[in-house]
Amino acid sequence: MFERLKEDIRTIKERDPAAKNVIEIFLCYPGLHALWLHRVAHYLYQRGWYTTARLISHFNRWATGIEIHPGAKIGRRLFIDHGMGVVIGETTEIGDDCLIYKGVVLGGTTLEKKKRHPTIGNRVIIGSNSTVLGPITIGDGARVGSGSVVIKSVPPGATVVGVPGRIIETPTPEKEELDFEHGNLPDPLSDIMKMLLQLHQRLEERVKRLENQIKVTTNERKEDGKVS
Repeated sequence: MFERLKEDIRTIKERDPAAKNVIEIFLCYPGLHALWLHRVAHYLYQRGWYTTARLISHFNRWATGIEIHPGAKIGRRLFIDHGMGVVIGETTEIGDDCLIYKGVVLGGTTLEKKKRHPTIGNRVIIGSNSTVLGPITIGDGARVGSGSVVIKSVPPGATVVGVPGRIIETPTPEKEELDFEHGNLPDPLSDIMKMLLQLHQRLEERVKRLENQIKVTTNERKEDGKVS
């Protein structure tokens, strides 16, 4: 058990440049506290202590600002950075080495008692204020840009941005381990607007050329006395 706790602390030390020492991480990282409390709640939930598990989950939410249903399955070395407003639903499954930023929602889309929350693969990064809905799969190494709403499965290694989420890049294995540069993500809607503006400009130029040709032709006909 202590090896698992040390692994959690080491994960934060490696992935957060703001982390200065072990004592700071142990005392001041709500994502770490939320993960530890969830493990207790999940243990009880699996053994049928549903109300007790939910009470621990409820206290977890009050203490950390992170809501994790005790039924959710979470792998090793998850890092919830900052974490305020994170919601992880009952049938969510999260793989190993994932990174989740604040405000992320892993939610369901049905009231039926079945698998209704996302399955997150290994090494997935989900940006701030993103929402992933339904029993979809986010493949290994995928990235979800900040503020995105993902309602369809994402293949391994892909980068998704926008509302609804659109795949903008499927990186090569060499790129998969690079840092996720949120500020450098393309905006597909902005790209479409640029294309429309360029098309509009080309159409305006064609209309002007046609108008000039018609004007020249009309003047020539007037000079020949064919137009009064």
